[in-house]
Amino acid sequence: MTRPAVGERILVIKLSALGDFIQATGPMKAIRAAHPDAHIVLLTTKPYVGMGQATGWFDEVWSDGRPSWSDLPAVWRLLRRLRAARFDRVYDLQTQSRTVRYFQLLWPNRPAWSGNAPGAVFHYGGAERDRLHIQDSQRNQLTIAGIADVGPPDISWLNGQDGKFDLSAPYALLAPGGAPHRPAKRWPADRFGALAARLLGRGITPAVLGHGAEEQALADVILAAAPGAVSLVGKTSLGDIASLARGAALAVGNDTGPMHVVIAAGCPGVVLFSRDSNPALSAPRPIRPDQPVEILREPDLADLAVDPVWAAAETIRSR
Repeated sequence: MTRPAVGERILVIKLSALGDFIQATGPMKAIRAAHPDAHIVLLTTKPYVGMGQATGWFDEVWSDGRPSWSDLPAVWRLLRRLRAARFDRVYDLQTQSRTVRYFQLLWPNRPAWSGNAPGAVFHYGGAERDRLHIQDSQRNQLTIAGIADVGPPDISWLNGQDGKFDLSAPYALLAPGGAPHRPAKRWPADRFGALAARLLGRGITPAVLGHGAEEQALADVILAAAPGAVSLVGKTSLGDIASLARGAALAVGNDTGPMHVVIAAGCPGVVLFSRDSNPALSAPRPIRPDQPVEILREPDLADLAVDPVWAAAETIRSR
């Protein structure tokens, strides 16, 4: 989408990560609706440039939003670029120490800033903010800046290739992976395998999502326990995952980025949390009232049996 650079110049900051980017799509859409004639720039990082462009809400997408603090020339280039752009307003949807520092370094000619930076024109910080779910926190933040109508995540723009996968309905998506450096966020693969076998017994084909050799190994465990399951590891783009989710009977997965995509696509789902993350702050939420989403939390996911996950899945299927 191309708009002339007229009227206000606005910067939206959202650097990462995948789940957080998906959660921020509601606020991003609201910002565009509130400033229909503005020239809006998204400051992000390389993995999210394509997504930012695909939304259609931004006139420009910058990928240099997180230079290393030890790379002083790169930091200086970003600050110089921010100053030269002469933004009228900044919506900081990252609200981390890094972006607070950006605000501080833009002295003395700071734009009207929405975020948690002390001294910001539209300041929203403190303990209350830190206790809220990210969607509620960002909704409050934008309300202070004069944007009251903030909807749920919107990934209607995220689509895959039609007919790419030969999956007959009904099928269920399984997401057994997660960040390699946070293994405690993963439910054991053999439990996913037992769940997949039960799904097959109900006539539902399990389709395993993931990427890389490590998550292929998880899929191998699942397929060994449920030979009728299908591995899609390494075969799906984020657009493919969104499209698959729109046709799935349900999804079950760990607290990982693809599950945020799946739930934001409108798929019924069961999302599994350990002590490593707090669903009260970051769990994916339904995008419509009739979308069932169950959150299960066990401090150590190795202690989570198959039966409660199966019961949650059955509850979803019965709605």
